[in-house]
Amino acid sequence: MRLMGMGEGEAMDNLVAMDLSFTQVRALFVLAQCGAPVAIHEVAERLGLSVAATGRSVDQLVNQGLLERREDLRDRRIKRISLSEAGRTIASGHLETKRNELRAFAARLPESDRNQLFDSLKSILAGDTLRAHCQESR
Repeated sequence: MRLMGMGEGEAMDNLVAMDLSFTQVRALFVLAQCGAPVAIHEVAERLGLSVAATGRSVDQLVNQGLLERREDLRDRRIKRISLSEAGRTIASGHLETKRNELRAFAARLPESDRNQLFDSLKSILAGDTLRAHCQESR
């Protein structure tokens, strides 16, 4: 559990400084995982929130320039949202902060432990286990 929390302090401080709600942060990361424009009702489903509550958060994120909203090309009643450049910068910056902390952790390990950790994770990361988990959450 401590390993998962590495880099969380600094990464969360950056998000808190932007005055984003927990729901808004979750929406940003859901959209970052998707990589393509998503209908608001799909984001609501993934967040476990109503479409109305998700819509309010989306409106605020659009007003802050973190999301872009467009009509669906096939059905104008559907609004699709995606990260703006600023939103992608926030999401990727958060992940990079966490990656850097994990790299620093690995660098502090004795070489034999670091090699053992790498060997243990290599097959997991090369396989479909994580990919399947990401697709299930979609």
